[in-house]
Amino acid sequence: MGGMPVVTRVRGDITRQQVDAVVNAANSSLLGGGGVDGAIHRAGGPEILAACRELRAGHLGGGLPTGQAVATTAGRLPARWVIHTVGPVHSTTEDRSALLASCYRESLRVAQELGAATVALPAISTGVYRWPLADAARIALDVAHRAAAGGAFTELRFVLFDENAYRIFDPAG
Repeated sequence: MGGMPVVTRVRGDITRQQVDAVVNAANSSLLGGGGVDGAIHRAGGPEILAACRELRAGHLGGGLPTGQAVATTAGRLPARWVIHTVGPVHSTTEDRSALLASCYRESLRVAQELGAATVALPAISTGVYRWPLADAARIALDVAHRAAAGGAFTELRFVLFDENAYRIFDPAG
């Protein structure tokens, strides 16, 4: 791979990324929501929701637990799969960083099982779940760099919506 960095970042729209898999910051219902989740469901179309409903009718009847990940079709997105993960709500009284790390670790485990070499990742839990960006970036980048070291991925691309998040999610540290 001639020195190309595996962990990268772009400022942009995660629903437009031409990658094997897109990670969705979902809610436990898997039935769509706001933020990244709503955008992915809108852009990907009804196939994603139908696949999520199927999961809910099966082994995920109670919803997807926080920190876990599951894959569905990507519908009309320019990706093959959407990997849904449920981020933790930030707490000032309880350390939930292991759950946030688990979101990335489990999403990348699922991606690897699918054979996805390129993965687009959002800044999980930094929106309505109010996780501080700098801490979220530290956790996300740590997991991504560890996963990249395993050699299964050609690119783990953090897709960041605004300039502030882009600046903070610097893979070079």
